[in-house]
Amino acid sequence: MSIASRPYQGVFPVVPTVFDAAGALDLDGQRRVIDFMIDAGSNGLCLLANFSEQFVLSDAERETLTRVMLEQVAGRVPVIVTTTHYSTQICIERSRQAEQLGAAMVMVMPPYHGATFRVSEAQIEAFYRRLNDAISIPIMVQDAPVAGTPLSVALLARLAQQLQNLKYFKLEMPGAASKMRELIRVGGAAIEGPWDGEEAITLLADLDAGATGAMTGGAYPDGIRLIFDAFHRGDREEAVRQYGRWLPLINYENRQGGILSAKALMKEGGVIRCDAPRHPFPEMTPEVRAGLLDAARRLDPLVLRWGR
Repeated sequence: MSIASRPYQGVFPVVPTVFDAAGALDLDGQRRVIDFMIDAGSNGLCLLANFSEQFVLSDAERETLTRVMLEQVAGRVPVIVTTTHYSTQICIERSRQAEQLGAAMVMVMPPYHGATFRVSEAQIEAFYRRLNDAISIPIMVQDAPVAGTPLSVALLARLAQQLQNLKYFKLEMPGAASKMRELIRVGGAAIEGPWDGEEAITLLADLDAGATGAMTGGAYPDGIRLIFDAFHRGDREEAVRQYGRWLPLINYENRQGGILSAKALMKEGGVIRCDAPRHPFPEMTPEVRAGLLDAARRLDPLVLRWGR
């Protein structure tokens, strides 16, 4: 299957980063994750996002992971690489490297560091303008509370209308559907990709608002596709039914298991050998693991069978 052409649409889950018990990268496990996620119906993939534990990776490890995973994908699906950094120049360098290695798109949060280092709206606009001018692949703005940086609809629409590469937006704040509707209204045809995030906890509302993509956790794209595909073929009732079926698992990932949910499910299904995070990120408790697996077994997703 060749890489899809723009506009990019569908379910593009986040690929988790696999470590061994000592905290080293498990590249063989990483390759298996890629193959599983494509087999499970992912329309595309996202690398090095927050749900990939990107914050515990060195720059050298980021480059290694990008190379290994893009080689493993081998053009079967389009790949988004997260290249966020406070420094405009470092973000540009990361983005150029991702483009050279075969990424279809980069995803970038506005510049921030820690709890208090922020820049003005004018500096944010200059940041994205410089990035836009430095690469030739699409840019997705990740609009998320973790950055602590309010991004107005007016700013986002202006960026989309003025920058040829910046046309995609992943919205994952409270009230995302309302912001998405307003962004589509103000930005018009310049908004090529309004996307859902947050493990699909707001997927149905975001689809109603006009979402054309969903960036979810990586363990059960086969389940998310049942919701997304039904809606986009015009069968909202089936989408509502499937959303109701999968919501307990979506909720458990979003509110309980969090970042480690995908790896816990992948380990249970034999996709990977180890689901540990890198210290000091806390491991999943046995109680949370049991609840997550209970929710998943009621649905029989491919992840629980793929490696068995």
